[in-house]
Amino acid sequence: MGDLYALDFDGVICDSCGESSVSAVKAAKVRWPALFNSVDSALENWVVDQMHVVRPVVETGYENLLLVRLLLEMRVPSIRKSSVAEGLTVEGILEKWSALKPVIMEEWGEERDPLVNLFGKVRDEWMDQDLNTWIGANRLYPGVSDALRFASSTIYIVTTKQSRFADALLRELAGVTIPPERIFGLGSGPKVEVLKMLQKKPEHQGLKLHFVEDRLATLKNVIKEPELDGWSLYLGDWGYNTEEERDEAARISRIQILQLSDFSTKLK
Repeated sequence: MGDLYALDFDGVICDSCGESSVSAVKAAKVRWPALFNSVDSALENWVVDQMHVVRPVVETGYENLLLVRLLLEMRVPSIRKSSVAEGLTVEGILEKWSALKPVIMEEWGEERDPLVNLFGKVRDEWMDQDLNTWIGANRLYPGVSDALRFASSTIYIVTTKQSRFADALLRELAGVTIPPERIFGLGSGPKVEVLKMLQKKPEHQGLKLHFVEDRLATLKNVIKEPELDGWSLYLGDWGYNTEEERDEAARISRIQILQLSDFSTKLK
């Protein structure tokens, strides 16, 4: 019996936080140029640093733009347009992001799709103008490229990242080409639906099914679906999750906490 691995991308295969944070600042300057009139390089660097701290709350890339603006509003009272920024801390963002996000989007008059499109456009322009720097702002986790290259298992990528970016990074950083029909990116539907579709494919009957993810909330969504009871679930402890989330996952019998060295061994 063989194995099928459905792998998240950001936080499992690739640490893209450096690139996504810089791209979010670039995109925020396009979307809200007036905000940056009072932002010097020291404050901009502080925002990029804090983006690494709050990264565990991000499910889809466009949320990075919202976080950039919220961090700025926390530090610069004169630009505040949201009711939640005053007194907010990065710990508060980590704890309450799902409640904060709809409030700030409404108060700022923003909608998801235009932000998704802008974030993708800014990344495309960066890639077109300076591919090497864009690639260099990302890194694969140690051992992952060899594990992918020599994997004996059937591999799928299931990510909220736009597929073209995942494909470019796999080719450039790992030297691996995964066929496009095996990369399910942004627009492919919820991950639970992708997993249901994968398990129904005739060629996957009899395979052992594994899903590796770094977001606890995503794994909990899978557990809610009885149809997906056949999947072994793993939380990658090297990815974008907090100690509290890892502790919670350890108390859920269905979820195995996976370390990076074990992950690379499993794929091979």
